[in-house]
Amino acid sequence: MRFSFQSLAVSAVLLAVAAPVTAQEMSLSDITEAWLMGPHGDYDSPSFTHWNEDGAVPEACAACHSESGMLDWLGADGTEPGVVNHPGTINTVIGCASCHVSEAEALDAVPFPSGVTVSGLGADATCTMCHSGRASTDNVIGATGGMDLDTVSADLAFINVHYGVAAAVMHGSEVRGGFEYGGQSYAGRFNHVPSANSCVACHEPHTTEVATESCAACHQGVDDITSIRTQHADFDGDGVTSGGIRDEIDGLHARLDAAIRTYATEVTGQPIGYNKNSYPYFFIDGNGDGTIDADEAIYPNQYDSWTPRLLMAAYNYQIVAKDGGAWVHNPRYALQLLHDSVLSLSERIEIDTGGLQRP
Repeated sequence: MRFSFQSLAVSAVLLAVAAPVTAQEMSLSDITEAWLMGPHGDYDSPSFTHWNEDGAVPEACAACHSESGMLDWLGADGTEPGVVNHPGTINTVIGCASCHVSEAEALDAVPFPSGVTVSGLGADATCTMCHSGRASTDNVIGATGGMDLDTVSADLAFINVHYGVAAAVMHGSEVRGGFEYGGQSYAGRFNHVPSANSCVACHEPHTTEVATESCAACHQGVDDITSIRTQHADFDGDGVTSGGIRDEIDGLHARLDAAIRTYATEVTGQPIGYNKNSYPYFFIDGNGDGTIDADEAIYPNQYDSWTPRLLMAAYNYQIVAKDGGAWVHNPRYALQLLHDSVLSLSERIEIDTGGLQRP
C-alpha cells in the first residue's frame, strides 16, 4: 500500500498541535484509512494515472491531478499562488498536505472559468478550486458569436465543462457554469439550511461520502433522499410529480437527449449519440440506433457537424451529466438549463413542450 509520506507527516504535526483528541474525533490511522477509501487517495484512478506514460502532469491539469501541482497552485512551494509554474508529479494523489498546509487553510476565494472570483468560501475553498469546471457561458458565446444558429461550422467542436463540476452548479448564475440563454434569468447559489450549506457539512472530507442521516430532520417522511423535493411542478412534462426532484431532472435530461438526437438528424443530417465514458462524449451515430457502442465511441468518430444551437444544448446536457448531485447542489439551476435547451431546439424542430414547466 502506498502513502504520501509528506502528507502523513503534515497530518501528524497538525494533530499534535491541535486540541486534545476527544472520543468523537478520528485518530490519524482512521483518517488515513478513510482517505484511502475515497477518490482523492485512489492511486489507481485515471484522475492520477492518465499522464503516467508522459512522465508528468501538464501545468493546465496539475493543480487538481497531483499533490505537487496543487501545492504549486496554492503557492505552498514558494512560487506565485493562483498559477501552476511546473508540471505536476505523476503517481501523486490529493493527499493530506494538499489541503492541510497553511496556504490551503487560509484560502478563501477561488476564480471560476467565467472570470468571476467567489470569496468567503472558508473550508469550501479547496473543494471549489478543483470542482469549478473548465468552461462557462462565456466560452460557448466566444465560440459561437456571430454565427447562424443552425448552420454547421467546421470551426466548432464540443466544449467540455470537465468533470465533478459541483461547485459550478452550486453557485449557479453567479459563475455562469452552465450555458445561459440570453433573455432568461437563472438561479444563483443554492443556499441550503445552515447546517447543510457547505461541501464538508454534507460530505465526509476524507471519503467524500454523503452523510444522509440529518436530511430526515427537515425532510420527514422520506425514506430515500432521492425522493426529496420542495418544488412540486411537473418540470419534465411526464404528468408525474410523485417522485423526488432528481426524477424531474433525470426526465428532463432524457428529453434533452432525445431532442439533441432529433435535431442532429433533421438539421445537420449527421446523427449524434452520447457515451458518458468516452471522450469527447458526443459521437457520430453511424447506424442511427440512438446509442453509441464501443466501436463508435472512439476519438476519430467524434461528432463534427456542430451548429451553434446544437453546441449550446449539448454543453448543458454535459454539465448536468457530469454533476450527478445536481439535484442536491442546485436543482433549480439544473432544471432551468435543461428546460431552456429543450425550448431552444424546439424553435427548429418539432417537440411537444406543452407540459414542461420552468422553475
